[in-house]
Amino acid sequence: MGRTLIEACQAEPGCLLGAAFERPDHPQIGQDAGIQAGLGAVDVPVSKADDIAKLAFDVLVEFTSPQATVAHAQLCATLGRALVIGTTGLSPEQKDAVGCCGDTIPVVLAPNMSIGVNLCFALLRQATRALGEGYDVEIIEAHHRHKVDAPSGTALRLGEIVAEERGLSLETHAVYGREGITGARSDDTIGFATVRGGDIVGDHTVLFAGPGERIEISHRASSRMTFARGAMRAARWIAGRPPGLYDMQDVLGLKET
Repeated sequence: MGRTLIEACQAEPGCLLGAAFERPDHPQIGQDAGIQAGLGAVDVPVSKADDIAKLAFDVLVEFTSPQATVAHAQLCATLGRALVIGTTGLSPEQKDAVGCCGDTIPVVLAPNMSIGVNLCFALLRQATRALGEGYDVEIIEAHHRHKVDAPSGTALRLGEIVAEERGLSLETHAVYGREGITGARSDDTIGFATVRGGDIVGDHTVLFAGPGERIEISHRASSRMTFARGAMRAARWIAGRPPGLYDMQDVLGLKET
């Protein structure tokens, strides 16, 4: 993903790669970030994450791990630098810690940077309202075999949207697995199914199953570039914004008033 972000940054008008960093023991430390991304030299060496405070950048685009994300967010708050976060798997406490940084700096935090996925978020709200409670909701997601969190952050956000529109708590109404004699499905549950295998970039489907019909809202990513382009769009949008916690719905102008 880091290589893809570098490629997207170099292709995005108004964006300039100022720095790139990796964990301190990474073998590419000191090497040209552009060469590592397959683009040719860009005169930006891969630095150690420990040296972020010494690097020149206006917006940090962050796709790492939850623990590292919180540390980087707090550092950006201290430095006064804007932040775009695409990391998934953050706990509620980690999300709160990142949210607190929004008191000092502008932060875009989104479970998925894809423009198409965020359009699906907006469509899902409309569909949930229009269909009402007479339809069972199941969320199916598939990712590559190396993804470490399940369900995906995007799948959870899809579930949160349905729960919000139905006046439910996802925490108490989600069903993350079924096995054995489970009994009939409860009307107010939101089901999740997770698939992990191969090199699947990311597939998400929300299934509304009602009497005599099924409605599906689906998104399938065939390249990580879709996430990187969205992240660059967020970086351009957030530059110069006042402090606050934003998401891709803000970036794309999809948030309802």
